[in-house]
Parts: sequence; structure tokens; C-alpha cells
Amino acid sequence: MTYQLRISEIFYSLQGESTLVGLPTVFIRLTGCPLRCSYCDTTYAFKGGETLSRDQLFEKLSEYNCRTVCVTGGEPLAQKDCQLLLNDLIEQGYRVSLETSGAIDVCNVNESVIKVVDLKTPASGEQSRNLMSNLACLNSHDQVKFVICNQQDYEWAKGQLLDNKLSDTCEVLFSPVEQDMPAAQLADWILKDQLNVRMQVQLHKILWGGGEGR
Repeated sequence: MTYQLRISEIFYSLQGESTLVGLPTVFIRLTGCPLRCSYCDTTYAFKGGETLSRDQLFEKLSEYNCRTVCVTGGEPLAQKDCQLLLNDLIEQGYRVSLETSGAIDVCNVNESVIKVVDLKTPASGEQSRNLMSNLACLNSHDQVKFVICNQQDYEWAKGQLLDNKLSDTCEVLFSPVEQDMPAAQLADWILKDQLNVRMQVQLHKILWGGGEGR
């Protein structure tokens, strides 16, 4: 199998989000994203990076004694060979998660991959890019994430949760935007409305401050 991808960075850290939070993980961050969310904290991945072949990429992976990999971005699925990478990682026995905006079809992603689909809330500025047909392609180990900036975002996310019965299909994550949404306020709303969701904060920012942290 041969392919190549534009890579912004490969690094080893604790998973800061999703149901795999806290697990040592190798992150493969692909370059490029067609969206411009208002709260994006990885704008450096929009451009630049380094083109790596399949062999070069797995050589870098071999530097870490870790079998959990997160493919992220940017928007990783914007690169067509991302699907080949995901299949390859699964075939090599890695536990793989994919962090995707939900603006690109995920229905052909390997079923063994844990898909973390970020439905864009109104305050993101990219709500219109949500590909709602993706919801029909999620498995019980997949996750839908809502990044919440304010009460309008919360009410919108609650509506999506209930209207689409998301908790019956997959894990649902509500995540506050650090600079805009007090975590305690979001927690209070979730408890008041008795929502069947998992609230998450970004562990890596608690440990290491702004950015991704290492």
C-alpha cells in the first residue's frame, strides 16, 4: 500500500477529549481545513506541514510504544488518502479515533475507527456546513461532539440531541469553549435538563495551558 499525506505534526501526549480522555495517544495532525470556526485553536494546521509517505509516517509512529492513534486536523478527511491511512492503522492493530468536523461524509470510514463528529453550533459560524446525513452512519462506539459558546448554542445542541435521539445511537459530548462558556454554567444546564450526555473539558489545557500541550 502506498500513499502520502500532508502532515502538520505527529506528537505523543494524553488524549485531552472524547471518551478516550487521559489515554496516552499518538496524534497525527493532517494539514488543511475547509472550515473556519470562530473558536478554532489549531489555525496553524490550515497550511504548511510536511508531505510524508506511508513508510515515513509509520517510521515516526514506531518511535512511540503506543497502540492508540488519533487522526485529527484541520479536517483530516479533506485529504483523500486519509481513508487509506485509517484502514492501514486498523489493519496494523492500532486503536484509532478520527476527529472530524462533520462537514465531510464519514459513511465510508472504516467501522472499526472511533469517529468523533463535531456538529457545528451556531456560534461557530459554520453551522451551515453540517452534513446531517452523517448521523445515520454512526455506531455505538462513535461520538457526536457539540462545542458550546453560549446559551443559544446549548439550546441548539439540546434540540439536535433530542430530535435525532443521538443518545440512542452513540456517545454525545458537550464541551464548553474555554474563553466564552463557564464550565460550571454548562454543567448546571445539563443537570437541570437531565440530559443524557457526557460533559467534557479539555484535559490537555488543564495540564499544560493553551494550545494542544504535550
